[in-house]
Amino acid sequence: MYDIIYTKREGGALSREEIEYFVKGYTEGSIPDYQASALLMAIFLQKMSKEETFWLTDAMMRSGDLVDLSSVPGVKVDKHSTGGVGDKTTLIAAPLAASCGVPVAKMSGRGLGFTGGTVDKLESIPGFRTAMEPEDFLEQVRRVGMAVIGQTAHIAAADKKIYALRDVTATVENLSLITSSIMSKKLASGSDAIVLDVKCGKGAFMEEPESAAELAQWMVELGTKAGRKTIAAVTDMDQPLGRAVGNSLEVMEAADTLKGCGPADITELSLKLAGLMIFAGGLAGTAEEGERMAVRALESGAGFGKFCEFIGAQGGDSRAASDYSLLPQAEYAREIYAEKDGFIGGVEARRIGLASQHTGAGREKKEDGVDLAAGILLNKKKGDPVKKGELLATFFGNDPEKVKKGAAEGAAAFSISRTRPETEPLIRQVIGAEVL
Repeated sequence: MYDIIYTKREGGALSREEIEYFVKGYTEGSIPDYQASALLMAIFLQKMSKEETFWLTDAMMRSGDLVDLSSVPGVKVDKHSTGGVGDKTTLIAAPLAASCGVPVAKMSGRGLGFTGGTVDKLESIPGFRTAMEPEDFLEQVRRVGMAVIGQTAHIAAADKKIYALRDVTATVENLSLITSSIMSKKLASGSDAIVLDVKCGKGAFMEEPESAAELAQWMVELGTKAGRKTIAAVTDMDQPLGRAVGNSLEVMEAADTLKGCGPADITELSLKLAGLMIFAGGLAGTAEEGERMAVRALESGAGFGKFCEFIGAQGGDSRAASDYSLLPQAEYAREIYAEKDGFIGGVEARRIGLASQHTGAGREKKEDGVDLAAGILLNKKKGDPVKKGELLATFFGNDPEKVKKGAAEGAAAFSISRTRPETEPLIRQVIGAEVL
């Protein structure tokens, strides 16, 4: 291990055998944290080539269980987001794609820090089960067309240990380490095709569009090299997606969107991602045709019907998709108002995410619990006109002090300008469609 650390510290390339030795040894516990930390810092500073990154991803993928989806007919398509605020697209795009015939067998995570997790959102639906036996999971995909469960610790087992170490050694923001972390789990999950939503902006892991595009390109190339159809959309996360941030609040907005009355931005992105999933699944000749199919599924109600069927199949009360009183309700609410006339200059996604966390909707540590009813409803978004005294946002939760803290943080996320600001396009670019 000393020689491996030294080679990378000096800027040398690691062999496939050396990378596999490290991943296997650290996962099993024969390599101590202090040596793994030294190697991660050397990688962070000296970087890895795409070939080294592929080998690292492959070793991490094979460090745990590999999901076998071969018993499910058709081209299975997975969808992954690099994390965002108010990003409930899985709850919308997956039912739309599934209603068009795309099998979706998805493993999702919980929220951590300022980003929300799909599993937490689904668990706000009464009775919904995010843990299933493997055969039950496969049977549901065969029967219903989609299933979403929590990520198990046995998938890409190395990633859990390596990420925990990166988190406390300031080695998170490295292209190869990010790519291998995401793609090892996606590849181990067994789908034939992968659609990635790579965020950029103030509420994203990669703030600059160029950095997000580079990450997207690396993941697309790596997924393609691994034999999976891989497409990435680089999308904006300067401000939250939609108007709801939280768990039960986002389920309500997802249901509204599938009924055709959701906010424009979340509708646009969900349709784009669903279209890419349909295209990747081979059911449309182009991404544009896939998107048109998704639009028809939205307008006909087929997507909403699939959403309700999916909820019921996993033990949830599907009535909650229409009767929101069945979802967790917050006891306390606090409103914030505009202090002057003008236009909303921006709504900083990261601060809204932190505000949501403060209300109880998010967690600082993985073992923290969440208040499923907590969160934020935004009345104003970037570019909206506003009058002094108008409602900007409402903060919800079951702990009045947490709601108060969330509202104070959230108020700082809004800026008001005298002129209407220019808004960036929601979808910056799509990478990888040409390789299909």
